Amino acid sequence: MIMRILVVASEAVPFVKTGGLADVVGALPRALARQKHDIKVFIPRYSQFDSGRQQLKPYQWSGAVKVGCRQHTLSVEYVADRRLRLEHYFLKNDHFFSRNGLYHDEARSADYKDNDERFVFFNRGVLETVRQLDWRPDVIHVHDWQAGLIPAYLKILFPDDPFFGGVRTVLTIHNLAFQGTFDKERFGLLGLVEEHFYPTSPFEFFGKTNFLKAGIVYADKITAVSPRYAQEIQTAEHGCGLEGVLRERSADLVGILNGVDYSVWSPTRDKKIPFRFHPANLSGKRMNKVELLRELNLPSREGTPLIGIISRLADQKGFDLLADIADEVLGLNLQVVVLGTGERKYHDLFTRLEQRYPDKLSARLTFDDNLAHRIEAAADMFLMPSRFEPCGLNQMYSLKYGTVPIVREVGGLADTVTDFDPESGQGTGFVFKEYTSAALLGAIKRAVNLYGKRRLWTKIMKSGMKRDFSWDTAARKFADLFRELVER
Repeated sequence: MIMRILVVASEAVPFVKTGGLADVVGALPRALARQKHDIKVFIPRYSQFDSGRQQLKPYQWSGAVKVGCRQHTLSVEYVADRRLRLEHYFLKNDHFFSRNGLYHDEARSADYKDNDERFVFFNRGVLETVRQLDWRPDVIHVHDWQAGLIPAYLKILFPDDPFFGGVRTVLTIHNLAFQGTFDKERFGLLGLVEEHFYPTSPFEFFGKTNFLKAGIVYADKITAVSPRYAQEIQTAEHGCGLEGVLRERSADLVGILNGVDYSVWSPTRDKKIPFRFHPANLSGKRMNKVELLRELNLPSREGTPLIGIISRLADQKGFDLLADIADEVLGLNLQVVVLGTGERKYHDLFTRLEQRYPDKLSARLTFDDNLAHRIEAAADMFLMPSRFEPCGLNQMYSLKYGTVPIVREVGGLADTVTDFDPESGQGTGFVFKEYTSAALLGAIKRAVNLYGKRRLWTKIMKSGMKRDFSWDTAARKFADLFRELVER
């Protein structure tokens, strides 16, 4: 069954990216298109685009979108993939989207005050543009709070509309911590009558307007980015206040693990690493390690493992645990390379540690995609001690590169990494459960102690390299979910 699928999100590679959402919205529609489905992707037209490089074309229609009591002009650009039934559309309004950031004003170090207006414009503009295209989707797949109003608009404004009536919606939650909450006084911007906002209503959340909650209530199906995360967000610990709403929708909530684009992240094909390698011949990995250590000005020591960390430097990622045991960790026979940016306290922490342990730790406090590839290819272990991790991608990259993950048993980390069992000799990494610095230190010590047993370590590496987390697998699961909705 060939379906028409409309994908709506606030970012997508290769056009614009701030995080993993863009990777998903870049890869999943392409994987669905490879299965012969007819796909259109809608995102805002930000000023960060290089329209010449992306070869965007103007769509011969423009209109106006009402936000509150004001009309805002809308124009559209698009680009089509000539090999697939895949088109990307970009909704343009310079007032809303020609800014120095996607959601965050760097000059003020705060989110834009009118993010609600911006994404009301985007949500309503998507529906208006699709109608102008005269392309009726079978399913609209929306991502996170920035597209969360579309299921609500369809159910409230267009239930009997000849064009939109019967169109099914699926909401994917990438990170429940970001919900799109705004003062209740601004509810009128949504273009709905005030009677829709009341205590415990689909839009109300502790006295504020909540875009994500509206999407959760009105979407026909809800997905989370890993099976474990789908369970966790129904608990008080990880539900961010919406656990009750999610439990009410538990029959319609499913976890589908994000995939990996192995055309980009594979040691046999990676163009960003000095030496390519594969499970049958791992010599290239050793050569990548020697090369990276030279680049980082760290000594090359036989029998000393290199731990890679590529992350946003924040409490959520477990760096508060690492800070408590940093000296103990660096007292072990290991070396560490850190790549990332984030909270100032962690910038200061890694700067101090680099000065204190110049032969053991190198910190690159920046974003560098090329270096990220070289770290994955060179490191022996990869550290992700997250407090919560909806899916995580780096642990899946690491497995493919034979870089053994050390992770906490949470979210997508629990779904992708199996703890090494010394009795059976089976496992793909080292997993700890309790969110404590002692548990983290114990997992690191287990990995470092086993590293010297080369035959066993190689077995762990190769077990991880065999795992398949390709997007084609995830796309089949999404297609099955969409097909179920359409046939129903």
